Amino acid sequence: MNIIDELEWRDAINQQTDAEGLRKLVEEKKISLYCGVDPTGDSMHIGHLIPFMMMKRFQLAGHHPIILIGGATGTIGDPSGRQTERQLQTLEQVQ
Repeated sequence: MNIIDELEWRDAINQQTDAEGLRKLVEEKKISLYCGVDPTGDSMHIGHLIPFMMMKRFQLAGHHPIILIGGATGTIGDPSGRQTERQLQTLEQVQ
């Protein structure tokens, strides 16, 4: 069972683009995937743990997840619900 089959078995996938292409890709080689979070945002909550848990499943299947919390992600910020750009923060402000 590949990682996509496992996630479908667990009902962890609601929809996806090119399901067969993705299944073939993870069967043929190990992939890298990325998830980034703005740790300074007011909207960060326990629900953000779900994509991290999926990343762990990919890691256990031999793939290469990359999780970024802070750094550039924190200085740029999350644009959700904004009409204007967020002011760039310094690394000192983020820390």
